[in-house]
Amino acid sequence: METMMFGNDNDGVTVLKTLTDTLADSINGYRDAAEHVDSNEFRQMFVQLAEDRSRTLSDLQAEVSRLGGSVDSDGTTLGHLHQRWLDFKAGLTGRDDKAVINEVERGEDYLKGKFEAALSSDSLDANVRSPIERAYGSVREGHDRVSQLKHSLEGHPTNI
Repeated sequence: METMMFGNDNDGVTVLKTLTDTLADSINGYRDAAEHVDSNEFRQMFVQLAEDRSRTLSDLQAEVSRLGGSVDSDGTTLGHLHQRWLDFKAGLTGRDDKAVINEVERGEDYLKGKFEAALSSDSLDANVRSPIERAYGSVREGHDRVSQLKHSLEGHPTNI
């Protein structure tokens, strides 16, 4: 697991910006997933999760601004590369709902790990830790929802 060290507001801004970039990637991932699933139920779930994640992102961006940092919601280069790889892979092999859900869960695991790494730091200032903990609750809920969905589909036919 990654370790992030924080001791002042500039360090807090750094971790918050890392988390907001990753949240933006997550929103983009949910929107992409909603476009590529056949099931209306899954599409609606991904749209709702993207909206929930957008609210979480806005909350953390407000903290970045409060601490004097600049806000950017485009996501990370790594996130954009991951999306392009998924598009390329889908072009070669096709996408079914299970494949999309598997990729979404992989992204959720990554995001959850980023938040856990931030929260595991003993030097994270309390005024930064509190909004990260609130955001983590939302991240964990989305992660668990997608994980449960993935596991409920195991053993079912590839196309739902």
